Amino acid sequence: MSRSDWDDVRLHVVTGKGGTGKSTVAASLALALASRGKTVLLCEVEGRQGIAQLFDVPPLPYEERRVVQGPQDGGELYALAIDPESALLEYLAMYYRLGRAGKALDRFGVVDFATTIAPGVRDVLLTGKVYEAVNRNKRGKNHRQYDAPPTGRISQFLNVNSELAGLAKVGPIRSQADTVMTLLRSKRTAVHLVTVLEDMPVQETADAVDELRVARLPVGGIVVNMTRRAELDSDERDAAVSGELDRDAVAADLEKVGVKPAETLLDGLLAEAREHAERRDLEDEQRKRITAIDVPAYELPRLPDGIDLGALYELAADLCKQGLA
Repeated sequence: MSRSDWDDVRLHVVTGKGGTGKSTVAASLALALASRGKTVLLCEVEGRQGIAQLFDVPPLPYEERRVVQGPQDGGELYALAIDPESALLEYLAMYYRLGRAGKALDRFGVVDFATTIAPGVRDVLLTGKVYEAVNRNKRGKNHRQYDAPPTGRISQFLNVNSELAGLAKVGPIRSQADTVMTLLRSKRTAVHLVTVLEDMPVQETADAVDELRVARLPVGGIVVNMTRRAELDSDERDAAVSGELDRDAVAADLEKVGVKPAETLLDGLLAEAREHAERRDLEDEQRKRITAIDVPAYELPRLPDGIDLGALYELAADLCKQGLA
């Protein structure tokens, strides 16, 4: 899909199996949107402070904090860590005017009890806070980026109506759940799934897409993270797998750059080439499975030096080029 296909989206939800780098992708997408002059709020709901670590800032509080300001295009990136306890206290203060009484409930452990015994309420509060952030300012340039739970429970997490079916059939919490679902099922929302080119993450991504569609939640794109560069062309890969790479040619190339082609070095390089070629063949099979899911797909490279702010900008530029932002 091109960039224009995402113009109506104001809430980007990013999910993925643990270890696929969904927080990195969420941060990169938020930066990509900000780089286009958008005001973006990046929300984290899992309590791991992964966003703060990525941007090398102190732990995020339960309030919006600016972490990046674009130097040229006016874009800004804010971040927020949402926890169910703070969301419940805010909810009680807003709808029941409890004020200090709400804080007293927190001291007595009532808040923790409520969100533990009724996990559906927890999800309504977390998604409700995101809803409030999306609707606080309706200027067209504003986007909200949402670092969500893993794919294994994303449909359950977002489908708060079904979570509350047997818990709250009427009342303000049910009303809030209905309001949140209106946003989540609208064209203003897109749920993006992050995977890597391995069997289990790809299968979990396919399962999550099916579940989201059944729940009538809008599937966005699949971001294939940490892809490897194609170091060999198709003929070279076939030769590497079959052990037929030209050993003499490799030795000659080493000599050209001033490296003595010792036998042990050649053995190691040929073994590494074969491993790379076999890995690429397996990854290509996973790419075919992703294509069969019939969802727009985007790829981000594996960065050998790790992830820092500079790396996030690099990944953000890739997402802009591919049209996700």
